[in-house]
Amino acid sequence: MTTPQFPPFRIGQGYDVHAFGEGDHIMLGGIRVEHSCGVLAHSDGDVILHALCDAMLGALALGDIGVHFPPTDMRWKGADSAHLLEHCNGLLRARGWQVGNTDITVICERPKVGPHALAMRERIAAVLGIALDCVSVKATTSEKLGFTGRSEGIAAQASVLLVAL
Repeated sequence: MTTPQFPPFRIGQGYDVHAFGEGDHIMLGGIRVEHSCGVLAHSDGDVILHALCDAMLGALALGDIGVHFPPTDMRWKGADSAHLLEHCNGLLRARGWQVGNTDITVICERPKVGPHALAMRERIAAVLGIALDCVSVKATTSEKLGFTGRSEGIAAQASVLLVAL
């Protein structure tokens, strides 16, 4: 009997959402973005990095960020999500994988993501140790529909392609 050969890539997708709350900024893609409010979250509430972590973990069937960083664990209270991303990246690399590319979409009416997208891409690329042109960050509105359209919160979707080292 032969061992099946798997392709040298894996695909994952992630989604995260946080409600707006008290504050004067939000964390997005590992950078501080001034805003009229903050987010309600156990960690720093970075929807981009949380969605990306979930996509990476999902690609290797390793669960989700709630499994690895449970909100009941006070070690993660107020945690910098870039540290969560570093941890997930370490899990991938220890298993012989790395991020080939990622495509991330932020869904919100505000804040405007475009002026910060390059800085977000640079931060994510640096944390993952990949080229800048392997990281896409873009945004869309929900045309004033739903919780994001009413500016009650923010969401992000991430797709990731993992390649064998």
